[in-house]
Amino acid sequence: MIGGGNITGITHFILLGFSDFPRILAVLFVIFLLIYITTVTWNLCLIILIRMDSHLHTPMYFFLSNLSFIDICYVTSTAPKMLSNFFQKQQTITFVGCIVQYFLISTMGLSECCLLTAMAYDRYAAICKPLLYSSVMSPSLCGWMALGVYMAGLSGSLSQLCALLQLHFCGPNVIKHFFCDMPQLLNLSCTDTVFIQIMVAILTVTYGIANVIIIMLSYGYIIISIMKITSLKGRSKAFNTCASHMTTVSIFYTSVIYVYLSSSYGVSSSLNRFASVFYTVVIPMLNPVIYSLRNREIKDALMRLQKKRWHC
Repeated sequence: MIGGGNITGITHFILLGFSDFPRILAVLFVIFLLIYITTVTWNLCLIILIRMDSHLHTPMYFFLSNLSFIDICYVTSTAPKMLSNFFQKQQTITFVGCIVQYFLISTMGLSECCLLTAMAYDRYAAICKPLLYSSVMSPSLCGWMALGVYMAGLSGSLSQLCALLQLHFCGPNVIKHFFCDMPQLLNLSCTDTVFIQIMVAILTVTYGIANVIIIMLSYGYIIISIMKITSLKGRSKAFNTCASHMTTVSIFYTSVIYVYLSSSYGVSSSLNRFASVFYTVVIPMLNPVIYSLRNREIKDALMRLQKKRWHC
């Protein structure tokens, strides 16, 4: 091993991917390709629809368009490399490429955690303070919140990046995954990883637990406010505005927690890989569906867009 700074004896890593399932590789490739194309298409269409329809220029849809943008970046940081490896005998990724990939995944993942919290606060303001909603969730505040989301994700990832660059990798260089993830990189390191493990634990508490607590508090107040609504129709409408967001939060955090807990306790790497597919590839595809399926405003916007096309 070459010593000093971030110099490493390894110039590339081998991503095992799904190569231990040779009989279904072709099927997996087709499935993942369709999911990736669908994810990018749906999220891009949702961003364009929100941008084009003035009725959707509200804080809720502003944050939703940012969620779609994050999901596109999130899935693009893993899926193209995973798909290209299906056709390569040597499924390699350079050391720099591996670090950059993890940096992008981490940035988007941490940003999504913070964005889901911002969206929960938006729902709290809309239901608990309806008369002050326009002044509370002003365009300038929404802009600053969005900027804060990306800056929080970037700062958390940069701290991990700096720590990773101080590690030495002298072999082996096989990553039993389809992308470069922190647990796998720490296992392959030849140097002491106690510091970075402590840092990851602190980031987990800061970004994970803190955001979950804020979301739960927001929805605690929301439920109390909804219970005070006497009209059954009003309650139903209030619940519907929050159901999509709560579904997204539940699926995202459940899958992430499962993957990282299973990594810590040595659960089957094959099962871990398929679980990772869910939160890195499948969830970004499901988000626009979850938010659009029972959303009357999205359906109305699509109808208005269709009418404009007919007039043209």
